[in-house]
Amino acid sequence: MTNHPRLIRFAAFVFMAATLSACSLPKRPALETSSWMVAPERTGAPYKPRSDLWLKMGSSSATPPFDGKSLVYRLGDQRYEKDFYNTYSALPNEMVGNATRQWLNHAQIFSMTVGQGNSFFPYYILQTSIEEFYGDYRVRPEAVVTIEFFFTATDPQKRNPVIGKNRYTKRVALKDNTPQALALGQQEALAQILKEYEVVLYKYAGNLPPPLGQ
Repeated sequence: MTNHPRLIRFAAFVFMAATLSACSLPKRPALETSSWMVAPERTGAPYKPRSDLWLKMGSSSATPPFDGKSLVYRLGDQRYEKDFYNTYSALPNEMVGNATRQWLNHAQIFSMTVGQGNSFFPYYILQTSIEEFYGDYRVRPEAVVTIEFFFTATDPQKRNPVIGKNRYTKRVALKDNTPQALALGQQEALAQILKEYEVVLYKYAGNLPPPLGQ
């Protein structure tokens, strides 16, 4: 009989602990996240090959705050905001590097364009630098993409191995201010840049310096 009060107090303690624990749980569902890919595809006939050698994609970099997976919105002249609930499927530099490689393979200017991780010895290297990659909402919604290309020859004896340096900026109006519209706008902007750059690269490929050792 003397143990009953202790059992009653213990049961009451367990009930109160469970009640407090239940009250501390979040009462609203977690916000859902979405992931977006920017991957334009080249259409149309390829060029007549200009070189029987291959081109290698070198490093692809992105300047802050455009170097992360979060979509970036420009809301003022000095105000940029990251959207942690809407992200890219890969880092912007990876998306641009892969899209450029696939685009140039379809253009067929070189015998092939290989990725940075490939073990082929490169005679010619193409590097990209993303300087702007955001949605501009200061006046009207626009996708903004700025990329600089560095086309170089692999020759340590050359004082200046740079064959060409080209910078492009494209702004594409968005149909609305949704993350999907921004991703589609950036894809269109990147496609416009690659369309212009392939023409320049084709000219470069017609007058290449001799490969290393030849």
